[in-house]
Amino acid sequence: MFYLRPDDIRPSAEIPDWQTLFGELARHARDYRLERYYRAGAVDAQTPLHEVPFVALDFETTGLNAKKDAIVSIGLVPFDLQRIRCREARHWILNPHKPMAEESVVIHGITHSEVKAAPDLLLVLDDLLTALAGRVVVVHHRTIERGFLDRALKARLNEGIEFPVVDTMELEARLHRRKPLGLWARLRGRAPVSIRLADSRSRYHLPFYHPHHAQTDALATAELLQAQIAHHYSPDTPIGDLWV
Repeated sequence: MFYLRPDDIRPSAEIPDWQTLFGELARHARDYRLERYYRAGAVDAQTPLHEVPFVALDFETTGLNAKKDAIVSIGLVPFDLQRIRCREARHWILNPHKPMAEESVVIHGITHSEVKAAPDLLLVLDDLLTALAGRVVVVHHRTIERGFLDRALKARLNEGIEFPVVDTMELEARLHRRKPLGLWARLRGRAPVSIRLADSRSRYHLPFYHPHHAQTDALATAELLQAQIAHHYSPDTPIGDLWV
C-alpha cells in the first residue's frame, strides 16, 4: 500500500468552492426540487474521506452523445468507507422519448416495451435529488452522469444542474496514465493500461459483475472507490483532493 502525495492526486483544473456555489445556485434555482437539493448543501472540501457520505450513480443511455441521446435507466447506491447501503439502493427505468438503437438494447438489455411503459425523468426527479442531497456523487466517467443529467434538466426545466463528483475512472487515470507511453513501449506494441470499470476492479481483485445494469454498475463503482482509497489514500485525506 502507498499513499499518494498531494501533487499526485490534485487535478490541475480549477475546482469550484462547492459550498459557496451551492448557496448561489440555491438562491437562483427556479425549480423547487433543484432549490431543495442545493439548500441541502455540499460537503466541506476539508472533510476527511472517512466522514464523507457518498452515493454511487450510474446511467444507461440510448448512446454516448448527450446532445442527441437520452437516459434510459438510473441506478444509485449510498455508501461510505465502512459500509455500502444496499437496502437504500434505487433503480429506475425511464422513457427516453427517443428511439433506441438495436445495439444499445443488446448492451443494456432494456427493451422498447419497457421504456414505452416507463415514466419520464421528471416523475422520478424528486426521489433522485433527495437521494443525492448532501452526498458526494461517485461515478465512473463523469461525462455521462454530469452531462446527461444537466442536458435532460435543461430540456425539461430550462435550467441544468451542477454537483461535485469523485470519478473513479479519473482516479485510475491519475495512477496509470500520468505519463504517456514511451517510444520503445509503443514500438513493442504495449497498450495503455485500461481504466474501464471492469478492468479497474480486477486490479483490486474485486469480483466480476455483469455490466450495463445501472444499479449493478453503481454498486461496482462504490466498491471500486472503497478499494482505491484503501490502497492509495489515507482515510484522513480531504475530499477536496479527490473530487472534481
